[in-house]
Amino acid sequence: MRALWRDRTFTQPVVWVTTFFMIAFHIGAIAALFVFTWKAFFVAMLLWWIAGGVGIGMGYHRLLTHRGYKTPKWVEYLLTIFATLTLEGGPIFWVAIHRMHHQNTDKEGDPHSPQDGGLWSHMGWIVTGQSIHNDSAVLLPFVPDLRKDRFHVWISKWHWIPMTVLGAGLLFFGGWSFLLWGIFFRTVLGLHSTWLVNSATHMWGSRRFQTGDTSRNSFWVALLTFGEGWHNNHHAHPQSSRHGLAWYEFDPNWYGIAALRMMGLAWDVKAGKLEAPHPVHSSS
Repeated sequence: MRALWRDRTFTQPVVWVTTFFMIAFHIGAIAALFVFTWKAFFVAMLLWWIAGGVGIGMGYHRLLTHRGYKTPKWVEYLLTIFATLTLEGGPIFWVAIHRMHHQNTDKEGDPHSPQDGGLWSHMGWIVTGQSIHNDSAVLLPFVPDLRKDRFHVWISKWHWIPMTVLGAGLLFFGGWSFLLWGIFFRTVLGLHSTWLVNSATHMWGSRRFQTGDTSRNSFWVALLTFGEGWHNNHHAHPQSSRHGLAWYEFDPNWYGIAALRMMGLAWDVKAGKLEAPHPVHSSS
């Protein structure tokens, strides 16, 4: 792993708009600690799960990116709206970036590889480097399916609207404590949790499968991301809707998809297996 001073983050220009919002949200998250109430805390935890687990994990990642299962369009769109509440951008941006990662994992073209530094893979690629937009020529070839969908094109441009409406509602019904906890603290917690999948699960953890990259399984990242931390499992079976392949691997996002299937709202659900491909049982 690169030494800190050789991290790519320190050699790239700052993306000032993104950096401004990152700083503002982190300040808001700290401010939330001074207006703590249990109601605001529980609202934040509920929204953390809805946005990060249901939205990002079940929606952006396992449904839109990998098409690990199918749902009615209204369910797909609802999960997408939930995902926009994370401040992680619209579906075209998020899905394209993740498909790029899988195509070029730990090689040239991977947008957030720890080979370029741990800080870079965690958040440096967001706040420095070349800013990538929804209509970027780099991204569009990776999302031909989403570009054909009017809703996904629209929400990718206006992805900040659901967060703004939610913030206004929290302020109106719960005051500043609800706003600071339900928007700022919860969003920062969710961002770092998601970024840990890019950084920590390519640096530390166990490897069940020999995938040809640095992906690892991490129990503690899985706890923070509702099951996304079983990253080596995921790279071995990218289209699998189930990341926690063993019974003891905590995977709430999979439980949610299974619940949708029981209700008839998910079908063609794909699930990986423990025994293939090329299992290894080493850790680092």
